[in-house]
Amino acid sequence: MFENLSEKLERSFKILKGQGKITEINVAETLKDVRRALLDADVNYKVAKTFTDTVKTKALGQNVINAIKPQELMVKIVHDELAQLMGGDTAQVNLSGNPTVILMSGLQGSGKTTFSGKIAKKLKSEKGKRPLLVACDVYRPAAIEQLKVLAEQIDVPVYTEEGSKNPVEIARNAIEHAKRNHLDLVIVDTAGRLAVDEQMMDEIEAIKKAIKPQETLFVVDSMTGQDAVNTAKEFNDRLDFDGVVLTKLDGDTRGGAALSIRTVVTKPIKFVGTGEKLDAIDLFHPSRMADRILGMGDIVSLVEKAQQQFDEKKARELQRKIAKNEFNFNDFLGQIHQIKKMGNLKDLAAMIPGVGKALKDVEIDDNAFKGIEAIISSMTEKERVNPSIINGSRRRRIAAGSGTSLQEVNRLLTQFEQTRKVMKAATSMKNPMQMMRQMRRR
Repeated sequence: MFENLSEKLERSFKILKGQGKITEINVAETLKDVRRALLDADVNYKVAKTFTDTVKTKALGQNVINAIKPQELMVKIVHDELAQLMGGDTAQVNLSGNPTVILMSGLQGSGKTTFSGKIAKKLKSEKGKRPLLVACDVYRPAAIEQLKVLAEQIDVPVYTEEGSKNPVEIARNAIEHAKRNHLDLVIVDTAGRLAVDEQMMDEIEAIKKAIKPQETLFVVDSMTGQDAVNTAKEFNDRLDFDGVVLTKLDGDTRGGAALSIRTVVTKPIKFVGTGEKLDAIDLFHPSRMADRILGMGDIVSLVEKAQQQFDEKKARELQRKIAKNEFNFNDFLGQIHQIKKMGNLKDLAAMIPGVGKALKDVEIDDNAFKGIEAIISSMTEKERVNPSIINGSRRRRIAAGSGTSLQEVNRLLTQFEQTRKVMKAATSMKNPMQMMRQMRRR
């Protein structure tokens, strides 16, 4: 999302490269470039100007010590101000109440219905909640069907009153239904329009007044740029919502909404949608987003994504198998599935500091593991467990069955054996140098 902005900011900071100190002249030149970069990213003009004025004041008030270059100091100041611009601290969702009621608002096409499914799945798996999805879009039959499909995918109930045209009554009855059935989270999906209109705002105001939700979230498509900020302001003036959800952050967007919306509506961004899959949802962390914008990666989020797929019992069993050289293709396939669950491969790589920039023009196909999975799937169970029995005729059969070449099968078997040796050496030796010597001898 912030690829172009990141590049332009990096060029801006190069103005200070080789400078002995920060002066009014060189900082003004740098910040002129920074402001231009922000405006190109569709950041609100007033927000961009206030931001650069604040950075200038802080930069000129700093003493540059010998150990820090002016360029590095400027990056730090811009990073801290970017994080502050986007809200500073991470805002949590309010889960008080029994049941907790979350009301979704936003224009049609912003992603409300999909996000309702995403947050239900997230709070079910991470917080142990028992969600109920509520279909209050009585104007668009496809919305009710979409919510039913999502509910089935994540195995949660959905409440509908398909004969009713009164969304206020539907929402109120859904909460009573949740109480009777011991469901402790109610997520109300409401109707949207193609533009803000009086009927729409009156209706959602009435729903909010009737059900008194713990959280009212405004869902907005970040690809609409500055229009997203203007729409957020109109909704907030009427609804006084609690937080913003930015969807489609994985799209080809300039990112201005993420940088402007907090300042304009003074409400925190609470969640971001980063893809179409139901687990493509993250809490919004302003400091981590600032890291990404400035090309510093986001290793904390990467670790958190890995931990979500981490099974301690399976990990211990895997470690035992590696130590005994029993790691097989079933285990290998399991590790691939865990990596795929973490999300888009290029996005994951970009979270590693320095890697995102290196991979800027590299296409990483999400089907990168497809050939490997096909080869392993073409093996018999005996071959997966004991790869050493895979001789020439078996290799030809596996290649034919997987639609790959014999060379690809040979390459995977060679790489697998090398991986197995490295993993066994890593678990059996405490001294890394000893491990390297052992590997050289093989």
